[in-house]
Amino acid sequence: MAKLKIICAPDDRLREISEPVENVDKALQKLMDDMLQAMYGAYGLGLAAIQVGVPKRVVVMDLSGEEEPAAPQYYVNPEITWTSDEQNTFKEGCLSVPENFAEVDRPEKCRVKFLDYNGKAQEIEADGMLATCIQHEVDHLNGILFIDRISKLKRKMILKKLTKAQREELKGHAL
Repeated sequence: MAKLKIICAPDDRLREISEPVENVDKALQKLMDDMLQAMYGAYGLGLAAIQVGVPKRVVVMDLSGEEEPAAPQYYVNPEITWTSDEQNTFKEGCLSVPENFAEVDRPEKCRVKFLDYNGKAQEIEADGMLATCIQHEVDHLNGILFIDRISKLKRKMILKKLTKAQREELKGHAL
């Protein structure tokens, strides 16, 4: 399996709007498998293809707990077709915004239609953590990060920290 690198903010690629997938084939399944391994390696709950530099409307998730068997979920061309008026607040983090967390308000429930790992059309209604994660990952496909949903001041502080960390990392790689 190819080792995928997760890109981090403020990388402009994270602002790209991902393109719909024409069909689910072996190459796309391999991408989803590789994305899942990258996500597990980074201890994440979800990962959108754009986070590994692939501007396709593909998401993988696994919300199983540490003591539970893996339960990977695959969403190709996910489309949120309905959201509830009731809101939930969860402390969100993101593999592309490492070591930063913030309270984010999102609809408590959503309905999403998508293609699964085998290209079969599916539709589910999600609530709680699943609804939050789906909305978070679909945001990625639309070039939106969770920090876009918090106050301007908090967002600015987080981006400043990330930029500084990237500069430090680049210094460490200089000859």
